[in-house]
Amino acid sequence: MSKQQARRKSQQKNAPEYRPQKTALGFVHPRYWSTWLAIGAMYVAAWLPWRLKLWVGRAIGLIVWRFVKRRRHIAETNIRLCFPELDAAQQRKLVKDIFIANGIGILETATGWCRDPEHLRHRVSFDGQEHMARVEAAGKGALIIGIHFSTLDLGGALHSLFFPADVVYRPHDNALFEHFMTRARSNIFGAAIDRHDLRGLVRRIRSGNHVWYSPDQDFGREASVFAPFFGVEAATIKLTAKIAHMTGAPVMPLIFHRNPDNRTYRLEYLPPLDNFPSGDEVADAARINAVIEAAIRRHPEQYLWLHRRFKTRPEGEPKFY
Repeated sequence: MSKQQARRKSQQKNAPEYRPQKTALGFVHPRYWSTWLAIGAMYVAAWLPWRLKLWVGRAIGLIVWRFVKRRRHIAETNIRLCFPELDAAQQRKLVKDIFIANGIGILETATGWCRDPEHLRHRVSFDGQEHMARVEAAGKGALIIGIHFSTLDLGGALHSLFFPADVVYRPHDNALFEHFMTRARSNIFGAAIDRHDLRGLVRRIRSGNHVWYSPDQDFGREASVFAPFFGVEAATIKLTAKIAHMTGAPVMPLIFHRNPDNRTYRLEYLPPLDNFPSGDEVADAARINAVIEAAIRRHPEQYLWLHRRFKTRPEGEPKFY
């Protein structure tokens, strides 16, 4: 067992035990049959040869791009807002590439959830490990800023090869898929923390655990302040600064992407944010957005632009979608 595996198992041992409301065998009702089929497909996809994974993922992306007009409209709107410097043809190409990348991301998610990440160690390089090593040497828990790239869940699995971490997640509405997803993530991370469980999140960080947290989605007006994101005012969650203030944890931006060869991956830690939080909610939100924006600009096609990032608008502004 490698040193990283031992550390991950130690963190999992100390994590709150995952106790599903039902066992997997309890989901026998016909309403779950399609979900069982999807889960089975994910297990099959996880074991496909790499070249076939890419082909299937690309095909899924192109099918969704062509036929799911609602999601295409969301992506087109986001790209028009965020990349006005691109002409119409360049924007259309980027939108198509986004669907392809996110289609491949489905296969990557299946791989991250259904297989031991050790089999991918040869495919990943990791820069900036010294920043996290200094945090660990000080015995502190860190707040890791993850980003909703198409490689998100595979990125988490690859990250676990180097450093253990918990993960904050949104529970799925489908009880069976929630059971499957949470068990899968619990095998990768130390603990899977419901995004509404602030007390549990703070407790884990104060205990010296690192927590992977993604603040780059629209959580609504009450939880947010408006701060610029690609030059557009975006509802940006205030909780990032609040967690950092409550725990004293260093905030560690993590960048991860699929390399142009579509066969290898790169993870990179940036230095902890200095003077964060500053006490100014808008300034802190804008700073987090700026870090995320800079990461996205490296590989914009790999970001989850299918999400309505600008759904909540300032009072009096028209909706975008």
